[in-house]
Amino acid sequence: MSAIAPPLAASSSIGARAEPAITPSATLEPLYVRIVLIGVALAFLTLFLFIPLVAVFAEAFRKGWDAYLTAIIEPDAWAAIKLTLITASIAVPLNLVFGVAAAWCIAKFEFRGKNILLTLIDLPFSVSPVISGLIYVLLFGSAGWFGPWLQEHDIKILFAVPGIVLATVFVTFPFVARELIPLMQSQGTEEEEAALVLGASGWRTFWHVTLPNIKWGLLYGVILCNARAMGEFGAVSVVSGHIRGETNTMPLHVEILYNEYNFAAAFAVASLLALLALVTLALKTFVEWRAGDSKHQSLEEN
Repeated sequence: MSAIAPPLAASSSIGARAEPAITPSATLEPLYVRIVLIGVALAFLTLFLFIPLVAVFAEAFRKGWDAYLTAIIEPDAWAAIKLTLITASIAVPLNLVFGVAAAWCIAKFEFRGKNILLTLIDLPFSVSPVISGLIYVLLFGSAGWFGPWLQEHDIKILFAVPGIVLATVFVTFPFVARELIPLMQSQGTEEEEAALVLGASGWRTFWHVTLPNIKWGLLYGVILCNARAMGEFGAVSVVSGHIRGETNTMPLHVEILYNEYNFAAAFAVASLLALLALVTLALKTFVEWRAGDSKHQSLEEN
C-alpha cells in the first residue's frame, strides 16, 4: 500500500495541475469604466430614441383623443393607410419568394456569376432610395424608355400604385435574402442530400427539411422587410406624384400635413408608424429569442 501511495499522490497532483487556471476576463473593465460606458449609451438612447418617441405620441394626443381619431379616420389619411397596407401586402410576399429562392440558390449550389448575384442583391443597400425612384422614372416616365409604349396602351406605372409597389419591392428585396444566405450556408447541405438519397423529391426536401431549419430566420427577414416597406419614403416619393388621397402612403401623408402646419394630424399619423416600429421591435426580439432557444436545443441534442 505504501508503494502504491506515492504514484497516486503524484497522479492526483498531476491532475490538479492539469486543471485550467481561472484568469480574469480580458474584457473585464474597472467599475467606473463600465458605469461611464453604460451612462453614455443610456444618454444617447434617451436623447435620440426615447425623447423623440415620447414627443411623437405627446404631440399626437396634444389636442385630445377626439382630434387624434379625426386625424386617423380622415379620408386622405385613411387612403394613405390603405395604400401602405396594400403596398406592403404585395411587396413582402414577392420578396419572400425571391429571398428564399436566391438564398437557396446561393447557399446550396456553386455556379458562375454567384458573386455577381450577391452584388445585385446588395444593390439597394448601396444606392440612395431617391436614385432608385429616378431609375423607374427613367424607365416608365413619359420620356423614358418604355413611356411611349405605355401611353399607347393606356398603362400607367408612375404616379399610380404599380410604380409605388415596384419602388418598394426594389428597396426591400435584400432583407429576406440577406438574412437567409448566411443561415443556410452555415447549415450546409448534408440534410438535404440525405433526404434526396432516401428518395424525397426536391419540393418535399424543401418543405420538410430546409424550411423547418430556416423558419425563424425567414420570419426575421419578413419582419424587417415589412417594416421597411411601410416606412419607405425616398423611392416612393419620387414615383408617387404626391396625389393626395390616391398615391400618398403614410410617410408621404405625414410630410404633407407637416408642411401645411397641421402638426396634430401629422403626429397622429406618425404615431401609427412609431407604433409599427415598436411592434416590429417586439417581434424581432421574440424571433431572436426563439431562434436562440432553438439553436440551444439543437446543440443539446447533438
